[in-house]
Amino acid sequence: MRKARPYPAARVLDLVGAAVLLLLLAPLAVLIAAAVKAGDATGPVLYRHHRLGRGGRPIAVLKFRTMWWSHSTGPDRPWATATEALLAMGRADLAAEYAEHHKLVADPRVTPLGRVLRRTSLDELPQLLNVLRGDLGLVGPRPVTAEELGRYGAHGDLLLAVRPGITGLWQVSGRSGIAYAERVRLDLHYVQQRGLALDLAILARTTVSVLAGRGAY
Repeated sequence: MRKARPYPAARVLDLVGAAVLLLLLAPLAVLIAAAVKAGDATGPVLYRHHRLGRGGRPIAVLKFRTMWWSHSTGPDRPWATATEALLAMGRADLAAEYAEHHKLVADPRVTPLGRVLRRTSLDELPQLLNVLRGDLGLVGPRPVTAEELGRYGAHGDLLLAVRPGITGLWQVSGRSGIAYAERVRLDLHYVQQRGLALDLAILARTTVSVLAGRGAY
């Protein structure tokens, strides 16, 4: 039976890295928050994605809101899921695309500012707070929903054995441009091979990918 590789230094890297990045990027975060509110004042600045953390514990992953609030999904919104929202917009084609990939190349629910934030990955900046709180690590498999966990088949417990991350092997290997089955393989490979050297390499590759704007939409 495959197991997660022990990695005792991970939490130290997370705390130090997240604290330093938050201090450096705080002014930028304030500007982005103001721009999000100015672009669509009807909704909140931050959006909470409900995902599964380590051990299957429910967590709320923070992002700067990138969608029009009228099209956003969640327990307090008109649409509970992305599929419902897209069908209500008359986009059955996009609902089918989302069901297959859990991503859309051209999502009509995304604001103009949201497209920029997603392309530059700046929408994920608030997740540094998740790292400090212990919900996420800087590096790890991406947090999944209960529905997505089924894609990992018998290896779901292996995925949940470690803290999910802001970035990971999937993101630096193609991100949104690769099939979900390959994402599953990369996530599971990371869980078994993780360590300080691999994490530092992934963080370095993430920096290059973000600056180049590759693989995000």
